[in-house]
Amino acid sequence: MTAEAVIIELHGNQGDPVRFTPAAAAEKGTLMYLSADPRTIAASTADGQFFVGVLAHEVVTGDTSATVYTHGIFDMTDSGAGITLGNYAKLNGANLIATADEAGAQGVAQEVGMVLETTGAGEVVAVWINKP
Repeated sequence: MTAEAVIIELHGNQGDPVRFTPAAAAEKGTLMYLSADPRTIAASTADGQFFVGVLAHEVVTGDTSATVYTHGIFDMTDSGAGITLGNYAKLNGANLIATADEAGAQGVAQEVGMVLETTGAGEVVAVWINKP
């Protein structure tokens, strides 16, 4: 997969890691969403998914546990429309984000975090995630 998130800073307790069950193999830095019961996560693929965090390590086929960072600042890739400083981002494809203030406002569970700089179409942008 391409465009994985890159750690800028981990906050809280070393990024406040949380463990889940992985649905499939994924690379470190993959944006993960809650995909199934119980507590199963998968790599982001589309708009409208419930973001849980950034994968802290590579997951290979057969792994039964995966850890995601839930608190920190990460470089992430904009899906192509550009995002303005201070807006909140949401998942919008495979390791891609977009502004969450569009028509059909996104629920809190779909928010990735607050954008810390203005970005142009398709650029990398710093995002502050702070999941509960």
